[in-house]
Amino acid sequence: MGNRGMEELIPLVNQLQDALSSVGHTCSLDLPQIAVVGGQSAGKSSVLENFVGRDFLPRGSGIVTRRPLILQLLSADAEYGEFLHCKEKKFTDFDEIQQEIEAETHRLTGSNKGISPVPIHLRIHSPHVLNLTLVDLPGITKVPVGDQPSDIEYQIRDMIMQFICKEHCLILAVTPANMDLANSDALKLAKDVDPQGLRTIGVITKLDLMDAGTDARVILENKLLPLRRGYIGVVNRSQKDIDGKKDIKAALLAEQKFFLSHPAYRHMADRMGTPYLQRVLNQQLTNHIRDTLPAVRSLLQDQLLALNKEAEEYRQFNPEDLARRTKTLLQLVQRLSVDFEKLIEGTGDDVETVSLSAGARINRIFHERFPYELIKMESDEKKLRREINYAIRNIHGVRTGLFTPNMAFEAIVKKQISRLKGPCFKFVDMVGQELTSTVYQCINKLSSFPKLRDETERIVTTEIRQQESRCRDQVLLLIDIQLAYVNTKHEDFIGFTNAQRTNNQNNQKTAPGSTGNQVIRKGWLTISNIGIMKGGAKEYWFILTAESLCWYKDDEEKEKKYMLSLDNLQLRDVEKSFMSSKFIFSLFNTELRNVYKDYKSLDLACNSQEELESWKASLLQAGVYPERVTVDAEGNGSPEYFSDPQLERQVETIRSLVESYMSIIYKTIKDLMPKTIMHLMVNSVKEFISSELLAQLYALGEGATLMDESAVQQQHRQEVLSKHAALKEALAVIGQISTSTSTTPLPPPVDSSWIQPSSLPPQKSVTSNRPTGRGQAPPAPRLPSHTAPSAPPSTDGIHLPTIQPHRPPPSVPRRNPPPIPNVK
Repeated sequence: MGNRGMEELIPLVNQLQDALSSVGHTCSLDLPQIAVVGGQSAGKSSVLENFVGRDFLPRGSGIVTRRPLILQLLSADAEYGEFLHCKEKKFTDFDEIQQEIEAETHRLTGSNKGISPVPIHLRIHSPHVLNLTLVDLPGITKVPVGDQPSDIEYQIRDMIMQFICKEHCLILAVTPANMDLANSDALKLAKDVDPQGLRTIGVITKLDLMDAGTDARVILENKLLPLRRGYIGVVNRSQKDIDGKKDIKAALLAEQKFFLSHPAYRHMADRMGTPYLQRVLNQQLTNHIRDTLPAVRSLLQDQLLALNKEAEEYRQFNPEDLARRTKTLLQLVQRLSVDFEKLIEGTGDDVETVSLSAGARINRIFHERFPYELIKMESDEKKLRREINYAIRNIHGVRTGLFTPNMAFEAIVKKQISRLKGPCFKFVDMVGQELTSTVYQCINKLSSFPKLRDETERIVTTEIRQQESRCRDQVLLLIDIQLAYVNTKHEDFIGFTNAQRTNNQNNQKTAPGSTGNQVIRKGWLTISNIGIMKGGAKEYWFILTAESLCWYKDDEEKEKKYMLSLDNLQLRDVEKSFMSSKFIFSLFNTELRNVYKDYKSLDLACNSQEELESWKASLLQAGVYPERVTVDAEGNGSPEYFSDPQLERQVETIRSLVESYMSIIYKTIKDLMPKTIMHLMVNSVKEFISSELLAQLYALGEGATLMDESAVQQQHRQEVLSKHAALKEALAVIGQISTSTSTTPLPPPVDSSWIQPSSLPPQKSVTSNRPTGRGQAPPAPRLPSHTAPSAPPSTDGIHLPTIQPHRPPPSVPRRNPPPIPNVK
């Protein structure tokens, strides 16, 4: 071998691969290996069989290799094979190995020529091999056969890409000599993932089948179509030799004779043939492993560190230990209580930056959703005047009243107070839903124990419903208290005298909470009702103040597009269209004037329902109220135009009194409702989970079954422990490897632009009469024979350059499969 002192390096990496294969795809690691890539019937399988000296791979027409075969060759005194899926059995008959490969392939892919990316692991011990690890991949095909899907070509290419795109994988590109090398599928795929040629080795097969008078000398000398690592030619057995059971040893002798006797190849016969290829691959794979070991060790250590805590918890958990089960139950309930409190109260640890937490959503209900519901409940002035008019006239009856009746004021006020029940009950429901969703979010962490999760969910949601019922009773009590006595001596109530004075003044109603022209809200909105001919829907940066709504081109606020006055504006909800993902509301003028240019309304779109509700609450603060629909269910005529001036004055006086008193009620309700809900619902549920939940779980008398693990959790626990053990074993394997070794420097770069990447259409191939103009790479390094008694010349201290050309990380190109034709 070319690397003395590292003869055991490849077997140790094979142990590493076996250790990680035991935990499947849960532990993906890019281990050094050689992938064999080529078209169908390119001779890949024959090259591998020549390495072993035995027939052991399936044969046949069409696609034969339908699953990746990870072949580990180990030099040993005895000759036998082992499969990873049946470790206990040693195969000394290589015909049985072939049958087992076929059976294992059919087990996953069936007999319809389908393919699967799940590899088969085969290890062959033999005195006739050098240590190697190769991956035999399905041959690249163009046309589906039998029941194969129409996109079989792209499935195979994607499978090959999954292996060769890994940085630690060497690519053995196999191309038959009797085809145009510039059109080699193997070289095109290698070019896609290895544009600098750092990992690609060219192999030319079927040199004995070239037309008379032609040869591949300029290719093998790396002059015509150069590769950085060069080409190696081999001669495999013909189909006639295979059918005639020609011995592989005799075939290797015939191969040696062919190169020694052929006039075009005899001068390089010592650098051609299967034995030389095997030694080159052994040396290059060993060097490749040596160079990649630090990165592999670092990745294993990172994965092990990430698993240590979880593995330690699982290792200490014994499903049969009653004391351990009780302790785990106590810890889970305590963790549930802490998680619930953090979501409600907020915390500086692990702050959510994508969405609002439960506490923030409840706060938004307190200060945005509930006030908005109260405003929606209010009657508009026309409806209020009509109700007052009917109340005054009905109180007077057949008589004509000279004074404003107090009973009309109390009747209207009590009716308005009674209407508060709807928004208040909705308020309770919204908070209850948030608490329930928060509980679901917390108990998802109990999914490892289904019985405990189900019982916890039932107990806590039952408690939430009970607290909701208590809260509704308290809401009814608050409203009944307000109905019991109308306090006209309240310090904020304007009184009869001030109400008449107010009616005589022409004061405009200002927006609640607005002071001057302060900014209330900023954010992105989309104007969605602009026609396509005028530019279509566009997103702008909007600024809402107490007096106007203006928008800019972007959030730098330099280029103002428009400023809209809020006078006489109202908003209405717009139904979400089937094709749109936006949430829309509309602004319109109550006097039927154009709102924006020649548009009667301005439709504004948000990205979420939460954003929509927040904008509506902000507009409400600026004095833009929701649209109110006035319906007179009794069919009475509209009293908007009064024929009696005295009645009109009485109506306006009571209207002012009602508005003044209801503003006091609204302030009281807005203040008391959040406090009531916080006390009776939020804090009570939080206290229940903290102090009562564990006692109720114990009271069930099912402690033995509460802590039964789910099947999924048992499997996950076993996977974590297996992965942790495999990582420790893998690090122990790497610890046995010494990297003090000699190496051979990588050949310098060559001009490989002649290879067209497979994602591009093929270009016209280069003919053999144009060898000039191509960069020539040095031939592959000469290696001593495997039986040479002396070591190769020392090259200690020679290492790969530390600075390599920059290249982007490899990716797996995806191609659209061809359309499936309709067959009638």
